[in-house]
Amino acid sequence: MGVRSFTIAVMDKIFRNTPKFTATDWLIDAVIAAGAFGFCCLQLTVAVNLLIPDEFMRRLMGIQAMVPSGLSLLAIALTTLPLVLRRKCPWAVFVWCLVSWGLLQAELNGIALSVAGPLIALFTLASARSRAEAAIACAVMCLVLLFAPAPPEQSRILTQLTVFQNMALALAAAFAGYALHEHQERTRAIEERAVAAERSRDAEARRRVEAERVSIAREVHDITAHSLSAVSIQAAAAERLVDRDPAAAKEAIAEVRRTAKGALEEIRAMIGVLRAGEGPAETTPTQGTDRMGDLVSYLEGADIEVTLDETAYDRACVPAFIDVALFGIAREAATNIVRHAGARRATLALSTKREGFAELIVDDDGKGLAAPAAAAGHHGLLGMRERARLLQGTFSASPSPLGGVRIAVSVPLSQKEETHE
Repeated sequence: MGVRSFTIAVMDKIFRNTPKFTATDWLIDAVIAAGAFGFCCLQLTVAVNLLIPDEFMRRLMGIQAMVPSGLSLLAIALTTLPLVLRRKCPWAVFVWCLVSWGLLQAELNGIALSVAGPLIALFTLASARSRAEAAIACAVMCLVLLFAPAPPEQSRILTQLTVFQNMALALAAAFAGYALHEHQERTRAIEERAVAAERSRDAEARRRVEAERVSIAREVHDITAHSLSAVSIQAAAAERLVDRDPAAAKEAIAEVRRTAKGALEEIRAMIGVLRAGEGPAETTPTQGTDRMGDLVSYLEGADIEVTLDETAYDRACVPAFIDVALFGIAREAATNIVRHAGARRATLALSTKREGFAELIVDDDGKGLAAPAAAAGHHGLLGMRERARLLQGTFSASPSPLGGVRIAVSVPLSQKEETHE
């Protein structure tokens, strides 16, 4: 039973190929089979007369002009019409066409019976099967062509030329089929890589968005922890002073109210970005613009000449959450400059000169917005724009006077409370 199962499996692999076929596929194969049949009939009737019109020369060479008969048409049909199934059963069709040609060609004066059917079958097999199977099929066909009996009237030289011609055509058909097979495999591999790359880009986009949410979560945690600590201290002071100094206790309570109100405004301005986030947020303290020196060191470590201007920036008048957001945008801009811009020079400027606004400007002399680097940093630009939008500010990425990209952010220091219907 085991030997029988193995034999069936081997025969199934060699002789069957079952791709999904549509009506169009069947129509194409039927047209090819009909075309091969018509070509062979045409060659049988007129090819010899056209190539060698002189009857004496044909007799000298041992060639007889063929007159179509029932047997000749049957022979052509046997070697061409099975091509309808060439893609369904490539091995079976190839063997049938080749054996039919080998058995019948001597009866029909060999040179007149075309090998078009076996050649098409060989091409199909080479394009659908492995390189080893294509080589085996080509070798088998060459052997049949080499040892097939020739008509006794035909001259030896003409027989040799015919054999050489048919073997050359067999090699060409096998090579063309294998080339098509390799092209299809390569195209399929490219398409698979493109699909994988698209999935990877989508995954990277989701990762960057999630990372931005986590970063905002850290900022919310930092603001909340700072505000609640201040509220706790002021409440403890009010509790101690409520009996002996009611006025001071009242002032402490008022400070608690102001601190709580400010914290609520800050959280309201930032919490929107977390509306779809899941999982616990990180709780490590965030960094503000007092760490701009770290960005300078980071850029200088990448061999970029950096200029930092903070002279017009009053950190004391900037709420903590805005200061943290500006540093986050500056950090993302610096990362884009190092990874994508190919810049040699960069400038970072913070300012509060414009009344009621904190502003950040980052310039570089890199490849600019039209370069592929701009597309590579696209998700970073989206993250920076989202930070600015959540703070009711403006964000722009435009050509820089240095020749690269200018990132400009302006955030109002007083956040307006949004109205919800």
